[in-house]
Amino acid sequence: MASGNSITAGALVIDRSAHRVLLEGHEVGLTATEYKLLLTLVERRGRVQTRPQLLESVWEAQPDIQTRTVDMHVQRLRSKLGETGRLIETVRGFGYRFRATERTARAR
Repeated sequence: MASGNSITAGALVIDRSAHRVLLEGHEVGLTATEYKLLLTLVERRGRVQTRPQLLESVWEAQPDIQTRTVDMHVQRLRSKLGETGRLIETVRGFGYRFRATERTARAR
């Protein structure tokens, strides 16, 4: 759920104005790229984002960036998010989706 400058997805809170991510009240140390990737996926939760879409929105389609870069960043992001990282689903042959479930959609 989005409220003001924050987006909540279960135990995950993204504060857009402070560029901070909290997981169960604890700050998660993300790189700028990981932050943009997570924000993009959560803002578009439930919708598949193809690798080219992610490259365009997160990396601003820099020509030297490879689609495997997306995969590597998703892996690192999942690792940093622990159990919550499982909400980032791989959609084989297409890309990634942040799972929209009852648990992730409720207001905090």
